[in-house]
Amino acid sequence: MKKVPMTVEGEARLREELNHLKTVVRPRVIADIATAREHGDLKENAEYHAAREEQGFAEGRIKEIEGKLADSQVIDVKALPVSSKVIFGTTVTLFNVDTEETVTYKIVGDDEADVKEKKISYASPIAKAIIGKEEGDEVIVKIPSGEATYEIEKVEYL
Repeated sequence: MKKVPMTVEGEARLREELNHLKTVVRPRVIADIATAREHGDLKENAEYHAAREEQGFAEGRIKEIEGKLADSQVIDVKALPVSSKVIFGTTVTLFNVDTEETVTYKIVGDDEADVKEKKISYASPIAKAIIGKEEGDEVIVKIPSGEATYEIEKVEYL
């Protein structure tokens, strides 16, 4: 099975969610089911059915997170030797030659990607174009409206 890259922060966030689901949500749902059972007839007991549905979602998410953690390769970019080369986990400042705008992105795993937080997936078109390149290099990225030319201004191992 192919390992999926993940940052240390991404792993920590998933482990935190997993812990919350196992230690807070799961016991609460079990208690809700027990309370709903005490109300009698389960066929027409909306509380019971809602609690069972919530239990299904929680257990599904637990399995999903455990699978992601098992299939992940955690990469700590801070532990790697610093260079000017763009790799997974680096924070990259790009200058858009066409619009003359500067933008900074951190290259992360698929589950961690959030454009609002300036985190892009390693599988995104921009990341694919810049991974392996170095500071000062120009890259052409295919975008929905055509192509964009970026210059890699700065690579940080944060």
